[in-house]
Amino acid sequence: MKRVWNSFLIALAMFSKIPVPRADWDKENMKYMICFFPVIGVVIGCLVWGYGQICAAAGLGSLMRAVGFVLLPLLVTGGIHMDGYLDTADALSSWQPKERKLEILKDSHAGAFAVIMGCAYFILALGVWSEMESEVLPVLGIGYVLSRTLSGMALSTFPCANKKGSLGMFADAAQKRVLKTVLGLWMLVCAGAAFWWDWRYALILFGTAFIVYVYYYGMAMKEFGGTTGDIAGFFVQVCELASACTLMLGGRFL
Repeated sequence: MKRVWNSFLIALAMFSKIPVPRADWDKENMKYMICFFPVIGVVIGCLVWGYGQICAAAGLGSLMRAVGFVLLPLLVTGGIHMDGYLDTADALSSWQPKERKLEILKDSHAGAFAVIMGCAYFILALGVWSEMESEVLPVLGIGYVLSRTLSGMALSTFPCANKKGSLGMFADAAQKRVLKTVLGLWMLVCAGAAFWWDWRYALILFGTAFIVYVYYYGMAMKEFGGTTGDIAGFFVQVCELASACTLMLGGRFL
């Protein structure tokens, strides 16, 4: 039980800026931290929904409302997934061989393409959120949980592009079975909650996430020979923005 609790604390400490008690970051304690990765999505989803309620009560305009929606996930995570998005965008834009792309992922310097793609991401996100209907927020909040569930599933399923990286610890077969089982339960919870709220928005959310997941697999295998922590962060960011786009459009036409 203590090991499970420590895995929970390490997941929050690694993937968010949420203050938690200190736990030893050893291999055993980190073994199942991915099982708790979706918890960060629960926190973000609740904050997004709560902020939407506050904006509605205060009568804030669409732009101020959108700014909060864009910044909340970054404030909770500390930008760890955005860092992976920028590094991956830089590597993909280099058009170099796989080995060189993996080196770019590890480079702490931000290239020109990372800056360009980062600006494009935030401009699009701001525009999408400024047009978001309030009734979509609960399902979109579930999307933050789903993106992390799928990211964790990929980490325990896709080949690892860098055996010496942080994903090397998830190589044990028995460990992968536990991760897949727990993350599968998380997915069922997401599906149940989303379809209970509105089956139409749920179909849009899961359909979008599935398409981005398929793209993630194809891109990771073709360009890098597998996945890494940075590429997993890229997936989380792209999945969340794509889901926001399709749900925003769905809120307009459904």
